[in-house]
Amino acid sequence: MSVSLFHQKFKSAVGMGPLQCQKRLRLTEARRLMLDENKNVTEASVDVGYESISQFIRDYRKMFGSAPKEDILNIRKHLKK
Repeated sequence: MSVSLFHQKFKSAVGMGPLQCQKRLRLTEARRLMLDENKNVTEASVDVGYESISQFIRDYRKMFGSAPKEDILNIRKHLKK
């Protein structure tokens, strides 16, 4: 199977490209690590494979709508209610 055909079939099956899917999985896991295991932003970003903290924060903000620290604080605040 060619790379382009793989990308096409993957997108058809999953609704996004493989790289987008990988990024979503990594960022979702980082969010879980910060919430469930109390990892800080640096630890979580490294654990999911980011080499650049600033890139991690940009990608995180784009996906979840706010910076990691702010997002985690908001989630914890809503969980306490």
